[in-house]
Amino acid sequence: MAFEHYIRSGQKLLRCGYTTGTCAALAASGAVRLLLSGKAPSHVSLRTAKGIVVDVPLAGSGVTGNTAWCSVVKDAGDDADVTNGMEIVASVRRTDKPTITIDGGDGVGRVTKPGLDQPVGMAAINRVPREMIACAVQEICEQLGYDGGIAVTISVPDGETVAQQTFNPKIGIVGGISILGTSGIVEPMSEKAIVDTIAVEQHQARLRSADVIFTPGNYGQSFLQRSGLDSLGVPIVTVSNFVGESLDIAASEQFQRVLLVGHIGKLVKLAGGIMNTHSKWADCRVELFCAYAALCGAPQELCRRIMDAVTTDACLAILEEAGLRKPVMQYISDAVQHHLERRAAGAYAIGAVLFSNEYGLLGCTEPAKEIIQQWNGNTSFFEE
Repeated sequence: MAFEHYIRSGQKLLRCGYTTGTCAALAASGAVRLLLSGKAPSHVSLRTAKGIVVDVPLAGSGVTGNTAWCSVVKDAGDDADVTNGMEIVASVRRTDKPTITIDGGDGVGRVTKPGLDQPVGMAAINRVPREMIACAVQEICEQLGYDGGIAVTISVPDGETVAQQTFNPKIGIVGGISILGTSGIVEPMSEKAIVDTIAVEQHQARLRSADVIFTPGNYGQSFLQRSGLDSLGVPIVTVSNFVGESLDIAASEQFQRVLLVGHIGKLVKLAGGIMNTHSKWADCRVELFCAYAALCGAPQELCRRIMDAVTTDACLAILEEAGLRKPVMQYISDAVQHHLERRAAGAYAIGAVLFSNEYGLLGCTEPAKEIIQQWNGNTSFFEE
């Protein structure tokens, strides 16, 4: 039976799931009971930090030598989670020391870079899941009158393969997925998971530098390479559509200088104060081009053509034909800079570089030029 707990999102009810940390704790609970009593339970349950009880059947169990194991299948509910349906396995054995130790086995990643929840060299089983596992194991030990030690190993079949679809390889977790969760429950808000990852990447970048470059995605990464900005030794963090949240995180991390480099199709929205550039939140790209073209004296017929354009490159082509591309882009760049500074609120220096794949560099705000000069030592970096 599916986990039946829901949250409301607009007019829809979305079914929640439970985290890999909850699965690991549930599996460890069943494995310890099997180890100490010789009998595996049909169901395992625990109360999460949210106060919600998760009760699920075991997917498998067994005893090999002095080790017992149980597994639980991850249920992500309506969340778009690549770990949904994966089997989380906990193996346990008695130890001489009266402590509970927790480690990762096959399919659980290992930390190779500083700045993450666990130290370098440790299994990527975060602090809260470790506490959940330890509490679940301790509870069964107390129920069955066992006061010795237990060694717990969490493994995930196919974890190494699935991890390639996550941010783990990028943030320095190798060999598998992470065992995660702070509340024990997965609420179907995949945006939060992305923002959390951006926060981790920024924290890692801050350990190395007081400066950072933000870019929305692959186009930005390619432009950074073509322009040579990626060779300045400044960490680069991919922020996806979450520009506003990323700027807020940068303030909390106390960066000194932030350079935002992005395709005009994304960053033109910032000229209207739109800080989440996903199309489901807002578009307004042609409207913004039209408004600034009108400020530059564009006639009504030209404005109509811009409003009928399908892409930002089409807008730029119309403006280029009319001799208005540079003045319009100056207006847009200035507006982008204004809204970036408003969001940063003086916490750090901020500048923006805008480009398109067809036209190349479109705008580099004055603060961006100053930041690049401080990094590069030249009076100008781009040849405009």
